[in-house]
Amino acid sequence: LHMGKTMKEDLTVVAKYINKLYPPEFNVFSIYAELYHNYFASQAKKNAESHLEDKDIYLLLSWVHNFYPKEMRKDHTLAMELDKVKLGSLLPSSLSKELENKYLDSEEVTVKNSLSRCLDKEIQRWKEDKEPEKLNGHFQSELLGIFVIQSIYSSQKRAEDISKAVGEELSCRLLKELPAFLRSYRDAFEDFKEKSKKHRYYKPILIANINNCWNFR
Repeated sequence: LHMGKTMKEDLTVVAKYINKLYPPEFNVFSIYAELYHNYFASQAKKNAESHLEDKDIYLLLSWVHNFYPKEMRKDHTLAMELDKVKLGSLLPSSLSKELENKYLDSEEVTVKNSLSRCLDKEIQRWKEDKEPEKLNGHFQSELLGIFVIQSIYSSQKRAEDISKAVGEELSCRLLKELPAFLRSYRDAFEDFKEKSKKHRYYKPILIANINNCWNFR
């Protein structure tokens, strides 16, 4: 954040005031921009090659794909000057792709585990002597229906905020996880229907799960 802010503010000063003090052939703005970019890129590369936590990988990718190429060009003065320089990406494409794969693998596992824990909690609730919750007057499992959908949606949204390509790749992966989760859900529900017919709230639990199907569809 400090490097990005410093680079943006300093280059704005160069573009507005320093650039016009030199002959055009000196390419003063280009020299400043390239030096700042090279230093910023070297720091990004150094970070990318070190051991990063998942949240750090996400933040670095956000800088590479989003903050750096877009936020730096919000100022009208910088936009015109930077278009002439063509600074490129903060990271080599191979290293950026490696980080993207790490992020996608991690996010896929996180969502998969989250869905599994959610189903385990739901199965546990079926065993309790409690009536299912009502949503808009109808029996429904807010935990299962809404939580699962929100988990997948929010994960896709975070990935799209990095870049459209990363978002599309994660969507493809999660579209494979969702059917696997639904099969597990179906099997658990069939098991409950078969073995828990004497449950005090057997019928409301059946209705709640049937109502969930509409949300999942």
